[in-house]
Amino acid sequence: MKLYYLPGACSMADHIVLEWIGKPYEAHQVPRDALRSAEYLKLNPSGQVPAFVDDDGWTLTQNVAILNYLMDKFPEAKLDGNGTSRERAEVNRWLCYLNADVHAAFKPLFGPQRFIADESQHTAVQALARQQLRAHYERLNAQLADREWLTGHRSAADAYLFVTLRWAKGKQVDLNGLDHLETFAARMHADAGVKAAMQSEGF
Repeated sequence: MKLYYLPGACSMADHIVLEWIGKPYEAHQVPRDALRSAEYLKLNPSGQVPAFVDDDGWTLTQNVAILNYLMDKFPEAKLDGNGTSRERAEVNRWLCYLNADVHAAFKPLFGPQRFIADESQHTAVQALARQQLRAHYERLNAQLADREWLTGHRSAADAYLFVTLRWAKGKQVDLNGLDHLETFAARMHADAGVKAAMQSEGF
């Protein structure tokens, strides 16, 4: 198995999950200026990370798709909840929320020019994004009020949440008072698989 990643990008969630699974894999860092290279576009025509190549050469892109595939391929890792259909649906609920709502809300912080050409409006656009993200993290904090993991069992969704929390701190999103998220982040930082993935990516 091979994972193609950018350090600190959403592909870190897949990196963490591969560490949790504990099977042999290769992690290949893609230089940012190589994302649009002809070679990489053969793997991922969108020119983004992650890209995942299985042992037989089959290639999969899109973060949530890769995470779901890994959960299915390695059920013994128990990263899809407690094994029931409803628990798996809960994992997917939070994966979809993190991907479609939380991750998407960061885009104005990563590149405001993609949303509005007028540079004088970039600060306002980014301020609004931070407000939206604060609301998302308040919801996630509430979800963790009576549990250690988003669904009550460690899952791929927790890896994705952790990655977005790293972005939030880097982009000065207000997380003050969200104590359950702080406890969650500390738990993840202490995890051996998380440490291994972060070290591999240079953090």
